[in-house]
Amino acid sequence: DISAGGRTPLLIDTDPGVDDALALLMAFDAPQYDVVALTIAAGNVGLLHTVANALKLCEVAGMDIPVHAGCDAPLLHPAPDASYVHGRDGFGDIGYPPASRQAEAEHAALAIIRLSHVHAGRLAVCMLGPLTNLAVALKLDHTLPQRIGRMVVMGGAVTGQGNTTPTAEFNIGFDPEAAHLVFEAFAAADRLVEVADWEAVIRHGMLHADVERWLQAEHPRARFYDAISRKTREWSAGLRGDRWHAADALAMALVVAPQHARRLERRPLRVELTGTETRGMTVVDWGRRSGRPDHAELLMDYDQAAFEGLIRRALRVE
Repeated sequence: DISAGGRTPLLIDTDPGVDDALALLMAFDAPQYDVVALTIAAGNVGLLHTVANALKLCEVAGMDIPVHAGCDAPLLHPAPDASYVHGRDGFGDIGYPPASRQAEAEHAALAIIRLSHVHAGRLAVCMLGPLTNLAVALKLDHTLPQRIGRMVVMGGAVTGQGNTTPTAEFNIGFDPEAAHLVFEAFAAADRLVEVADWEAVIRHGMLHADVERWLQAEHPRARFYDAISRKTREWSAGLRGDRWHAADALAMALVVAPQHARRLERRPLRVELTGTETRGMTVVDWGRRSGRPDHAELLMDYDQAAFEGLIRRALRVE
């Protein structure tokens, strides 16, 4: 398999979402990657909105990438979305005109399986939302992990400092059963899952004043992103102080520029399903007491200047 121009094929599963949008713009820019599909889940907001947002972002960025709608709810238990952060439509409720293009007929889980065969051994997969689509794909084809060249997940809180419950991060907490299936399947196949968790995101915030300045750029990307992110930036400034956090952008930085990761730790990781206070927690075996292999590689530190540079380029600030 040779993807376009010898670049590495990249599949992004996403639930756009304002920070997803920034991560997607970063991926569209990455010279060594060819984005072969966007597979869409419900998460930040409902599936109709996340699909519409993915299509619109591709249009704004001039990218003709197949968009596949996937699961419209978690596997087992209903979960609240994050519309209070991203707006009811996930893109700040700015009332943008819908994209002219439609989503593909093929379900996201089937697209993941098909592309894992087309690009067997080379496909990079980046999960920016709940892991529902990938869990369904794994149930349909348990050999899937062996064909994936690289798996990166934005999710978790590696010492239990969550952002939606005291212990759980949004993506994992939205569908813990799906996350459990994914991490167990990759461990069983002896495949590594790279994790950019919420606690790493908090360590890599950007000054609101800097972001505001970047978003004054005249390029259509910056103008659109300024509009869709205004609501979430105002919400964040009121809650978290002088820094803004773009979770999915950090995960995408790890995908497209892994050379700037300054510290990575490998440990066993499991997802808690049943705890009254800990459902959805990513339980990292820091002391390796379980005897399980180190199948999660956790991003602990990323070069901040390099991260911000990737974001500025994605927004066409420079």
